[in-house]
Amino acid sequence: MNPSKKLSRRTVLRSMGGVAVSLPWLEAMGPVTAWSNEPAAPGKTVPNRMAFIYVPNGKNMDDWTPKAEGTDFELPAILQPLASVKDKLLVLSGLTADKARAHGDGGGDHARALASFLTGAQARKTDGTDIRVGVSVDQIAASRIGEKTRLASLEIGCEQGAMAGNCDSGYSCVYSSTMSWRSATQPLPKEVNPKLVFERLFASAPDANRAKRDARRKSILDFVSQDSKDLTGRLGRNDVRKLDEYFSAIRDIELRIERAEKLPPIKAPDYAAPAGIPAAYDEHIRLMCDLVVLAFQADVTRVVSFVLANEGSNKPYPFIDVPEGHHDLSHHGGDDAKKAKIRQINLFHTKQLAYLLEKLKSTPEGDGSLLDHAMVAYGSGNSDGNAHNHDNLPILVAGGGCGTLKTGRHIRYTNETPLNNLWVSMLNRMEVDLTQIGDSTGGLLHLS
Repeated sequence: MNPSKKLSRRTVLRSMGGVAVSLPWLEAMGPVTAWSNEPAAPGKTVPNRMAFIYVPNGKNMDDWTPKAEGTDFELPAILQPLASVKDKLLVLSGLTADKARAHGDGGGDHARALASFLTGAQARKTDGTDIRVGVSVDQIAASRIGEKTRLASLEIGCEQGAMAGNCDSGYSCVYSSTMSWRSATQPLPKEVNPKLVFERLFASAPDANRAKRDARRKSILDFVSQDSKDLTGRLGRNDVRKLDEYFSAIRDIELRIERAEKLPPIKAPDYAAPAGIPAAYDEHIRLMCDLVVLAFQADVTRVVSFVLANEGSNKPYPFIDVPEGHHDLSHHGGDDAKKAKIRQINLFHTKQLAYLLEKLKSTPEGDGSLLDHAMVAYGSGNSDGNAHNHDNLPILVAGGGCGTLKTGRHIRYTNETPLNNLWVSMLNRMEVDLTQIGDSTGGLLHLS
């Protein structure tokens, strides 16, 4: 390729029918440099990304919290699946979601836990339409940097949730099932169907084009094949290989979605997989993880929120020999047998996080990986599910944040340190200059 004719980082492949496929970073787009506070060097700057992953009902905290601080810490039982990415982790103890507490509103800890997680705001206790909480950190980021990508943000999950009605002690169901809030009164429902997420990422006019492809059994890649052939002729060997790998990943997800739609739903107590969603919960989660990787790789969006299961979820886990409901077990009352089953659920969730982080780590970009150029926050708005406490939350952040995070450490903060202080610091690393959101008191120290 003529080096004077570089590809734009925002190049997309298009079909006559309106399908659009964004591209990963290619050498033909020019050099890549990591983000820093210093003026950018000539060339292309690697974008920083942020993802927020939520799991419900708290953790077995003894199995979560490392005993040692600093770099010389061992991964406790339910963090063991993260061993391969330990050097990319920040385990953060002592953070608190104060606005998840009652403050005179009585029961409803599950609803408040999710509603306040990214907002740092107190949810109005109502099961009517007069809902109110606050703007979530992901949507603050989307409003500031969203114009740089095709999608300002992506909101996904793996459990359907009602947007009305009473789900927790007089709190609307919307609070228990929604993590992202565009405004104090505007929740952003998550999409739980991988096929629809895929269409949103890769189709300009998803409804019409999906019907055409389904009728003709054609892949999105078939629709942009001519454009991709024209592009391939302009690329060097390394870029052609990278493009082949990227297209293979897209096609693999298409095939998995098609296969999932043909499988019968899993038969389990109190839970039936919705139509169009993989019958196996782990496959559902991993499909969503793969879509997050593709979205970041193609720079379709830089902001993702991902709710693995709704707060207060009573989903059973028979596939790991835990047929009882998660929420019921979280009220273990100190029973060792119940705590052992909660440990198994916690471990399952950590394994899914490990899958995502390892995929990000194995996806090269510039002189590093997607994980080097991302911040993945994982945790819950409840600490011990039995006590319904909201201090000393189970929180970790993975990824290098484009060189702005010093990872491979366990940091213990003074108890009652606002969780939103972490979100302020992550926003600053996305070049969003804010000093206060929700109940934050400033940025979080010692991250770099």
